[in-house]
Amino acid sequence: MGLHKILKIVALILSIAGIVFLAMIVSKGDDAVRATGEGLDGFLYVAYIIFTLILLMVIIFVLKGIFEGNIKKTLLSVGAFLAIVLISYVLADGAEVQMRDGEILSASGSKWVSTGLYVFYIMAVLAIGSMVFSGITKIRK
Repeated sequence: MGLHKILKIVALILSIAGIVFLAMIVSKGDDAVRATGEGLDGFLYVAYIIFTLILLMVIIFVLKGIFEGNIKKTLLSVGAFLAIVLISYVLADGAEVQMRDGEILSASGSKWVSTGLYVFYIMAVLAIGSMVFSGITKIRK
C-alpha cells in the first residue's frame, strides 16, 4: 500500500472524527459549551493530531529536499539569511518599553522585536529589488 493511500485513509479517519466531535459540540448547544467548555477536548485533540502530522510532513519533505538538492546552494542561502539576522541584530536598539497594559518589555525583548522588524524590512527590499531587476532584464530581451 502506497504512502498516498495511507495518507488518504488517515485523512478520512481524522475527518470523520472531526465531524463526530463537531456534531457533539453542536448538540450540546452554544450556552453549555460557552459555560463549561464541555465537548471541546476531542475536537482539540483532532486539531492537535492534524497539526502534528502536518508539521512532521513539512519537516520530512524539507529535509528530503535539502539532501536531494544542491547542498552548497542551500547552505549559502541559510548563511545569507543568518548574516541578515546578524546585521539586523547589530542595527537594533534595545530599550525597556512600557506597553499599553502597563507591563514593561525588557531591553532584550525590545532588541529582538527590532531585529525581527529589520529582518522583515531588509527581506522586503531584497524581494522587491529582485522583482524589479527581473522585470528590467525581461524588458531588455
